[in-house]
Amino acid sequence: QVQVVESGGGLVQAGGSLRLSCAASGSISSINAMGWYRQAPGKRRELVAAIISGGSTNYADSVKGRFTISRNNAKNTVYLQMNSLKPEDTAVYYCNCRVRTFQAMAVIKDYWGQGTQVTVSS
Repeated sequence: QVQVVESGGGLVQAGGSLRLSCAASGSISSINAMGWYRQAPGKRRELVAAIISGGSTNYADSVKGRFTISRNNAKNTVYLQMNSLKPEDTAVYYCNCRVRTFQAMAVIKDYWGQGTQVTVSS
């Protein structure tokens, strides 16, 4: 019904930048919120940044001032600009979309991408 695809991960040196992209497609009536989560080896998945349809944003304290989330509502896409990257930012980054589908418009459901690896070398 809904597909979520991330791109833009890779290997970068500390202090460098990367931009992640995520596109949602399928039977989408509306998207309430889009966000990025990450999971490092041996750790729980954590919220990095989120943006709701009205444009309000929320960031983890560890990335405030370095990462910027943005969204193109017309294209059902969300971006994460990551600057001043640190080795501790190394993780698999997952895109999350909170979606109402045409088949179940009264229900908001979470859809996840497959993840993209971000590795920051020291």
